[in-house]
Amino acid sequence: MTLIRAFILGIVQGLTEFLPISSSGHLVLLPAALGWDSPTLVFDATVHLATLIAVIAVFWRDVGTLIVAWWKGLWGWQPMKTVESRIAWWIVVGTIPGVLAGVFLESTFESFFSEPRAVGGFLLATALLLVLADILGRYRRGFTDITWWDGLIIGIGQAASISPGLSRSGTTISVGVFCGLSREAAARFSFILAIPIILGAGLANLVELFESGNVSAEAPALVMGFFTAAISGYAAIRFLLAYLRKRRLYPFAIYCVLIGILAIAFL
Repeated sequence: MTLIRAFILGIVQGLTEFLPISSSGHLVLLPAALGWDSPTLVFDATVHLATLIAVIAVFWRDVGTLIVAWWKGLWGWQPMKTVESRIAWWIVVGTIPGVLAGVFLESTFESFFSEPRAVGGFLLATALLLVLADILGRYRRGFTDITWWDGLIIGIGQAASISPGLSRSGTTISVGVFCGLSREAAARFSFILAIPIILGAGLANLVELFESGNVSAEAPALVMGFFTAAISGYAAIRFLLAYLRKRRLYPFAIYCVLIGILAIAFL
């Protein structure tokens, strides 16, 4: 992979991992549109770990608070004592569907990664979810009001987004809004919920990488992809959190419709 391709794909991964427009979909459609080879396993693992760094950089205080509260509650045999310890458990609950989907359904969805038209169809589904969230959302509850049921339903939405083109952030934010959360609260929970899944996927890819052989020749491209994905991912999270305080999801839905139609029509 050339440095310019690594630069472009790193930016695309960082932005689309957190904006509700599907990172996996873009990493299928962009190489297909430009005639590039699909990103290698090592590059995919690298940029995913970069986006993990980005989300931790934004939410490190929240993550630290949740971990400490979870551990204190577990150690003191009072796992649900505080709001923070309860939300930490809801993160665990929400992660379970994604783990199960990754273990049992990954091979089912792998074929879609070579089908740009299928990705286009999933982008249209993402657009529909975003529009319905804006129409049906009531926005009554904040981050501290999240329940175990919210965590489970949002986690099921995250599991479904294993399909390329079905945006993880778009699906989980929309489902959170359907549950009655504000857009900002749903986004905050969505981003923190992503941490275990991104970490697990990145580590799994790294294990496969080390089993496959030497990757030193890709080092410059990997460094470029890592830094561009981390920086653009950080910027995307900051932007979306500020944006959702006062604005709706329609522009992202329109974008997904346009890209989805182009993919179906031309790729």
